[in-house]
Amino acid sequence: MKNIIKYYAPIALSVLIFASCNAQKKSAGSTIVLKNTTNIEVPQKAISIKRNQLSLNNQTGTYPVLIYKNDTIPAQLNDLDGDGKWDELFLVTDFTAKEIKTATLRWSETDPKFPLKTSARFGKREAKNLPVHPATEEVLMANEVHKKLGYQKYQTDGPSWENDKVGFRHYLDGRNSKDVFGKRIPAITPEDVGINSKGAVEDNYHVMHDWGRDIFPVGNSAGLGGFALLIDNKINRLGIIGSDTINNIEKTTFKIVSEGPVNSVLSYTYQNWEASGNKYQAQETSSIWPGMYGYKNTIWVNGLKGNETLVVAFSNLNNQNQLQVIDAGDFVCFIQHDKLTYERQWILGTAVIVPKNVYKGYIEAPKTGKLTDSYLIKISAKNNQQVSYYPIAGWELSADKNFKDSAYFTNYVTTLAKQLSAKIKVEMK
Repeated sequence: MKNIIKYYAPIALSVLIFASCNAQKKSAGSTIVLKNTTNIEVPQKAISIKRNQLSLNNQTGTYPVLIYKNDTIPAQLNDLDGDGKWDELFLVTDFTAKEIKTATLRWSETDPKFPLKTSARFGKREAKNLPVHPATEEVLMANEVHKKLGYQKYQTDGPSWENDKVGFRHYLDGRNSKDVFGKRIPAITPEDVGINSKGAVEDNYHVMHDWGRDIFPVGNSAGLGGFALLIDNKINRLGIIGSDTINNIEKTTFKIVSEGPVNSVLSYTYQNWEASGNKYQAQETSSIWPGMYGYKNTIWVNGLKGNETLVVAFSNLNNQNQLQVIDAGDFVCFIQHDKLTYERQWILGTAVIVPKNVYKGYIEAPKTGKLTDSYLIKISAKNNQQVSYYPIAGWELSADKNFKDSAYFTNYVTTLAKQLSAKIKVEMK
């Protein structure tokens, strides 16, 4: 797919300014200064530079290119509002403590090519006897769920996304759970994962391949990073479980917003989500970039009346060890480390990193009901307020074999939280 994929409506991804870029006036200069304001090393830092931060007066080409020490910084253009014009220059680069990078801004008539380190994949079929075809969007009505249709419509039950470290998938079939693909190699996984030679949907990813496999049991949890609403002590799942024939969401709209070498973004809109007698409008974006064993998830709900608590689901299936809750940087880290995989075959560390300023404690889901086998992390969110958090998964068979060690995984998660807290100042000169 192209790096820029049009989107039908604004998705307010100002939240994607991962590096807290201070508001800057446009200048006619051709130099961009990136400054790590912290005393820690920050590898693979994601930075969004908005279009209006760059001076287009001296533009001599279509694509902005950043040159630092004779090397081009890997980057891509994203069109986030679907107006046909790019909105941000998204880049990923490393910083030492307090490092200042002075990059030269140049323009190119051709789209620069960089190694592909992220990907988003989605395939669907229109009938049971028709083959799966690639797609970038979908609309799912309440009566079109898996059980009602009588067949699985989607490749891998819904979209999947990955970077050079790990992969994930979202059950678009009504369940809205988040699953984990363990990756053994940095290369992007084959396009036909979840499809057989005849083009039919097939669960062929729960067996080991050279690239890896699906490793995470989900059950009736919402997986690693799904969300729900707690209303008057009642848990209201976003969507349904596999045995249900009608969704509690009237209309679900999915879109691959962007797919490129350093960033892939997926968006979901949940229209008229019925919970405790009320109807809510919810949105979600999942964004992944290279270097970390996780992704960024951003959610917001419209229609909140004040008696609701947003909860982020953290599956504890197969966990027999103590949950760790640790403050790090601007975040609170929820960490598990055990044989969390199918049949407790391999060691897997999972975590959810949530912002400290909205964290309000946690509860454990009941053993029965529509959302089970999870810790539910309580989030204080105002109506239509965006909240971003980071689901993390470190498998012992991944490139980093040290994830087998509990202390190592805990240190990885807390260090990552501090790196995510690091502020990068962006100046135009």
